[in-house]
Amino acid sequence: MFPIRDHNPSGRTPYVTYALMAVNIGVFLSSLSLMADERALGEFYYTYALLPARLTHGEGYFGLITSQFLHGGWMHLAGNMLFLWIFGDNVEDEMGHGRYLLFYLASGIAAGLGQVVTEPLSWVPMVGASGAIAGVMGGYLLLFPRAKVDILVIFIVFFRIFAIPAWIMLGLWFGMQFIGGIGATPGTGGVAYWAHAGGFIAGLVLTLPLWLRRGGFAFWRQTDGHPPHAAADYDLAESRIPKVRRK
Repeated sequence: MFPIRDHNPSGRTPYVTYALMAVNIGVFLSSLSLMADERALGEFYYTYALLPARLTHGEGYFGLITSQFLHGGWMHLAGNMLFLWIFGDNVEDEMGHGRYLLFYLASGIAAGLGQVVTEPLSWVPMVGASGAIAGVMGGYLLLFPRAKVDILVIFIVFFRIFAIPAWIMLGLWFGMQFIGGIGATPGTGGVAYWAHAGGFIAGLVLTLPLWLRRGGFAFWRQTDGHPPHAAADYDLAESRIPKVRRK
């Protein structure tokens, strides 16, 4: 089960979201040659990834930024870019380009610090944009809790698209990160659950001033939690393959 789009069109071109996606993809493609050389990859991660133990010892602070643009594989990159593409444009639309960029980076930094707090002595490098994107998701939840999000549900050979409110999808996602963080074994690598949870909470907190300027609960009552504009309507196009109907 994963989201594929929302029904919330943005009112302006999300230049920063597109630029962030381009930088993430560009950095990943430029680092592909290192994947076959374990030593070179290790040195690269030591320099640019976030290593909690380095931060605890008072060095490697720049990794809080650079780690946000590194990814460990194609699926890691694709998943993060999908989430950024779905939720980033609307948050950028509400915040404006410059503030949104600062918000994105600040959410990523908060996510990294959240992981450091939970594993201060870990030498496992942390990479990925998911902490910053979790912040975007937290901001989206506060601004558009009832925006419709289409999710693709796949069960063996069965698949179907459902439209559900954003608060359900994002609430479930956050709950999964929290539960995953509790059950994770420290220092073993894998998913940085606490970074995701920390970034999400940071995104909520950093979006609070904007939400309050919009009217807070009055903004929710005015829009009933939906986007303050017409929702996009998607129809699944029927196949052009001719059908032979049984009599």
